[in-house]
Amino acid sequence: MEKEPNKNRRNKWLPLINIPVQMGIIIFLFSYFGTWLDENHPSPKVYYNTIFVILGVGLALYNVIRQVNDINKTK
Repeated sequence: MEKEPNKNRRNKWLPLINIPVQMGIIIFLFSYFGTWLDENHPSPKVYYNTIFVILGVGLALYNVIRQVNDINKTK
């Protein structure tokens, strides 16, 4: 009987392994798109790369919080 709760506890944390990869991909894609915009649409006052990196970090954090809340709901 005691082995089953430990097995469920381990399975509960398995989705957390993908979170760093997801964060990296999201931030990289937003950074790449911001750099592309900076190169193709230059503007002296607007820094597209900075804006899109901040948006990417915000979206990645939202995704992490959403996934952790989903894991806690399945308790």
